Amino acid sequence: MSSASVLFDAPGPRARLRHNLYSVLVVLVLVGAGWWLYDAFADKGQFTAAKWKPFVDSQVWETYILPGLQGTLTAAVLSIIGSLIFGMIFGILRLSDHAWVRGAAGTVVELARAIPVLILMIFLFKVFGVYDLFPSDRLALAAVVIALIIYNSAVIAEIVRAGIKSLPRGQTEAAVALGLRKNQLMRLILLPQAVTAMLPALVSQMVVVLKDTALGYQITFVELVRSGAQIGASFSNPIPALIVVAVIMISLNMALSLLATTLEKKLRSRKKGGGTVLAADSVLADATPGVDITKK
Repeated sequence: MSSASVLFDAPGPRARLRHNLYSVLVVLVLVGAGWWLYDAFADKGQFTAAKWKPFVDSQVWETYILPGLQGTLTAAVLSIIGSLIFGMIFGILRLSDHAWVRGAAGTVVELARAIPVLILMIFLFKVFGVYDLFPSDRLALAAVVIALIIYNSAVIAEIVRAGIKSLPRGQTEAAVALGLRKNQLMRLILLPQAVTAMLPALVSQMVVVLKDTALGYQITFVELVRSGAQIGASFSNPIPALIVVAVIMISLNMALSLLATTLEKKLRSRKKGGGTVLAADSVLADATPGVDITKK
C-alpha cells in the first residue's frame, strides 16, 4: 500500500478521466479569461509602446517607483520586527500561570484583532496630527507602522500560543522534573521547537504585512501602490503602471517566501543533526548549576 493511498481511496479509471477533464476545463477557462482581459485592454490601447515607454526612463524610476519601493520596504520591515516582538510577548503572556495576566493579554489580543487595519491607520494618523506626536513628514509612516504592529502582533500572538500548545506535554513535564524554571522552560525548550513549527504561518503573516502597507495610500503615505497611481495619472497609463507595481509586489512576496522556506529547511536540518545534543547539554547545565556535565 502506497503512502498516498493511506489518506484517501485511489481513484479508478473513470475518476481519473473525470479529474483530467475538470483540469482541462479549468485551464481553458483561465486561458479564456486571460485572453478576454488582454483583448479588452488592447482595445483601450493599454499595450501600445507609448504606454510602457515611461518604464524605460530612469527618471521615472528615481522619481516614483524607487521612493515608493523604499516606503513599502521601510514600513514592512519595521512592522514585521515590531509584530514579531510584541506577538511573541503577548503569545507567551496568554500562556501565563496567572489568570489575570492571561485575561489581560487575551483582552488586548482580541480587541486588536477586531479593529480593521485601515480604520486604525486613519484614526492614528488623525491623533498623531492633532497632538503633534511625530514630525509632519513621519506622520503617515508612524500611523502605518503602528497600526500594522497592533493588528499583526495580535495575530502572531495566537500563532505563537498555538505553536507552543501543539508541543507534547511530556517535554514540559520532563523539564519540570529536571528543575527548570518557567522562563528556562520557555526559552530553552518550548520556543526553539515552536518557532520551527510556526514558521510557515509566520511567513504567511509577514506577506500579509507587506501587502497591507498599500493601505497607507489612504493617508498619503508614499508607498509602491501610491507611486504607481501617480505614474498612471502623470502619463495616462494606469493599467501598465499597476501591472508593473503588481509584478514588483509579487516578486517581493515570492522572495520573502523563498527566504523563509530556506530558513525553515536549515532549522529542520539542524534539529535533526548533532546540534540537538548540544542543546540538550546546555539545558542540563542551565538546570543544574554547579554540575559539570562534561565529566564522564
